[in-house]
Formats: sequence, structure tokens, C-alpha cells
Amino acid sequence: MKIHLILIVALSVALASLCLAQTGEEKKKTDPAVAQAQDAHSVIAPDAIKWQPFIPGAERATISGDPSKTGLFVIRIKMQAGLKVPPHLHPTDEHITVLSGKATIGMGERFDLAAGQEIIAGSYVLMPKRMPHFLQAKEETVVQVHGMGPFKVIWVNPADDLTKRAAAKSSN
Repeated sequence: MKIHLILIVALSVALASLCLAQTGEEKKKTDPAVAQAQDAHSVIAPDAIKWQPFIPGAERATISGDPSKTGLFVIRIKMQAGLKVPPHLHPTDEHITVLSGKATIGMGERFDLAAGQEIIAGSYVLMPKRMPHFLQAKEETVVQVHGMGPFKVIWVNPADDLTKRAAAKSSN
């Protein structure tokens, strides 16, 4: 009886060790962010960034990952001076770093620059998931956004949906 108990405990410890000891290859299979970081080293020069139309007055470039899919992504958004981004929110945390320029960002369901805060090159903003916020670029501004996808924009007022305006503009 005692030997059976010792064998069961030893077998349990061995199985637990096997479950906890993932090799690097197993870890890559289960964690796409780890796989991407371990499989590729990449450097993107500023002149190699591929800017695409995003919303009227702004372009977007994907730097890393795929913002439309689950997993880590990095994008950049280049905004023209004066661009107003109405109140919106995201289903995941949004990490924003201002690379150049100057803008005002504020929280709330109503666009109110007086309640906003100026952000300049070097500023970092953490916008928690589901936090309504808005922005106005005071000059040409480039921000880098990173987070966990899928990245979605949910407009507080659906009539403010700038992506629909971009689609309408490109079809004319």
C-alpha cells in the first residue's frame, strides 16, 4: 500500500513537471507574441514605413503584428493639423506614444477641448479599455499605438464614424 502511494505521488510530480516545463518551441506554438519576438528581428527605417489612408485627415501604418487579429500589434497614425477625432472607445487598452507634433486629448462622451490635456512629442497616454476619449491635432502629429488586438474603434455617436466618411470619400 505504501509503495502504491509513493508511485502515485512520484507519477503525479513527474506529470506536473512535464506540464510546467514547456520548451521554447512549445511556448512559441501557444504564444504568438513570443513566437514573433523569437523568430524575427526587424528594423524599419522611417522611409520604409508604408502609410495607408485611415480616416479623413490621417494615415495609418502597421509596424508590427496585425491590429485586426488577436495578439500584440504596433501601428502609427499620422494626423494633419486641425484633425478632430470625435469621442470613441476601444474594447482593449490603448497605449499611445506621441512621436512628433502636438495634440489635445480628453476623456468623455462629449468633445470638449477645454477639458482636454495637451500631449507633445515624448508623451505617453494609457487609455483604458472602454474609456471614451477624443483628440484634436494642433499641428501635424504622429502617434504610435500599441496594444492587444483586435483593435476596434467604437464611436460614441455612430454619426461621427470617421471610417464611414473615409469610405464615402474614396468611393466618390
